[in-house]
Amino acid sequence: MSIRIGKISFWHVHAWDYTKQAQEHDDTVIAAVWDENPERGKKAADSLNVPFFDSLDDMLAQEDIDAVIVDAPTNVHRDVLVAAATAGKHIFTEKVIAPTLKEVNEIITEVNNNGVKFTVSLPRLNDGYTLSIQDILSQGLLGDITYVRVRLSHNGTTANWLPEHFYNLEQCGGGALIDLGCHPMYLTKLFLGQEVTGVSANFGYVTGKEVEDNAVATLFTDSGAIGVVEAGFVNSHSPFTIEVHGTEGTLLYGTPEEKLLLKTNKAEDKGNAWTEKAIHDKRESAFHQWVNHIQQDTVAAENVQTAVELTRLMEAANLSAKEGRVIRLAELNS
Repeated sequence: MSIRIGKISFWHVHAWDYTKQAQEHDDTVIAAVWDENPERGKKAADSLNVPFFDSLDDMLAQEDIDAVIVDAPTNVHRDVLVAAATAGKHIFTEKVIAPTLKEVNEIITEVNNNGVKFTVSLPRLNDGYTLSIQDILSQGLLGDITYVRVRLSHNGTTANWLPEHFYNLEQCGGGALIDLGCHPMYLTKLFLGQEVTGVSANFGYVTGKEVEDNAVATLFTDSGAIGVVEAGFVNSHSPFTIEVHGTEGTLLYGTPEEKLLLKTNKAEDKGNAWTEKAIHDKRESAFHQWVNHIQQDTVAAENVQTAVELTRLMEAANLSAKEGRVIRLAELNS
């Protein structure tokens, strides 16, 4: 029996990507559309040959809608996700869950109270290079991790291909960091492998938009290990790059080739050139994982925990850039 999905908004640039995933999955079907922009929503619904609902509550009240995919503006995530959870609909959404930890906790409470299956798309957690790096780190080949740097950037602003609403501070909650930088953020936290206790961020406004188009955030830990998160909308030919450094070795990916390189202090490696390591196959997508959780009555606990931590780090970074100081994560509401 197919899982019937209501599509909540086509605001995000990846909205049609997730719609396509639902269309291609054997066990899911897009059955309805609501959009805060009725013109955009009606156009999408017509192209999908499904009903458009002017009222979100009306769509969520439909008994034959089992679940929703949410690609609405970030600033309405709290209201939309709480409404969906309260209506008993399973939820798949884009990063970040919401702009603040307070809003996220309200969403998670409703998700838990209503027993719906909740999964957040954090796609690079499922990529082969991430799985390979985790494997290498689990073997202790780098010793104690001391420094992690992850960079993701493109020229969406300077080449003018990002939609104009991606520069709306109220809707987005930020610019390059919250949009692109979310991926380096959760990867940096993952590879550090320890609690982040402080965040410092600096934003650049190269093209004079309302939101930053150039960003860097530094993550601090009690051990002295540091994470650096970089993102931008104004950089051409900037490769996606990962560096993980430790007391016994270094790991590099994307400098600039999509190769995973390792050098360690192990006796057999001393004096040798970089060793290229195999990259694992991708893990199934977050969307497929979500469908499995619905079908198997399981919970995406690790995914949700990572997504909650992502919002906490993003909120701290935005506050740091605004106030020009290091934000201790203990300051934020838990």
